[in-house]
Amino acid sequence: MAKALLGHVGGPDPRMVSEMRRLQQRIRDLEAELTRLQAQNAELTGNRDEEFTRLQDREPALT
Repeated sequence: MAKALLGHVGGPDPRMVSEMRRLQQRIRDLEAELTRLQAQNAELTGNRDEEFTRLQDREPALT
């Protein structure tokens, strides 16, 4: 138990700090990708809505 307490009092474990930094960077990367994909989705949805409106405004074909 003394060894566990000494490790706890001795400061942060460098491996734990490294892993924490890696995970924080991964979170930032995923958040950036999510933002990019949401913007792309909004653009595609906007284009779809414009196309749908344009098609509805057309007059019917003569038959």
